[in-house]
Amino acid sequence: MSPGLRKGALCLHITSSVGWTGAVLTFLGLSVVAITAREDATVRAMYVAMDALAWTVLVPLALASLVTGLVQSLGTVWGLVRHYWVVTKLALTVVATFVLVLYTQTLATLAEVATDTSTGDPDALRSVSPLVHVVLALLVLLGATVLSVFKPKGLTARGWRLQQRARAA
Repeated sequence: MSPGLRKGALCLHITSSVGWTGAVLTFLGLSVVAITAREDATVRAMYVAMDALAWTVLVPLALASLVTGLVQSLGTVWGLVRHYWVVTKLALTVVATFVLVLYTQTLATLAEVATDTSTGDPDALRSVSPLVHVVLALLVLLGATVLSVFKPKGLTARGWRLQQRARAA
């Protein structure tokens, strides 16, 4: 990959990853309001907003982060499976994206209940599930960020073999 293309891909990766983290922080705020709000309309609105945020912002940014991360790893000296930190970061991103996509079904159900005002008590909507998921997501994203910044040493077996071949050549 040319230096210009590599920097462009890196900018896209950083932007989508930071955007994903920002969207998760927004989701955290909505989750806290959904649990603590006194007004029924506010509680209901938070679940509708969380569902919309998941599909329009969180999922696209998660997928963009995953794809641009793959492009970065395949197009740079870091490689996809040469360094443990890259493998770990990839695994964290794949798992987080997979859980997010699965969890959107739960969010859709909660939003559906929230929009049906005939279902009586909105206290049933005051679930800690979105809060637990978003806190875990934030921890995973922060872990991936730490890996990207500190890049702990450690080659995989493949990385070690490639390094030995390069030294021999």
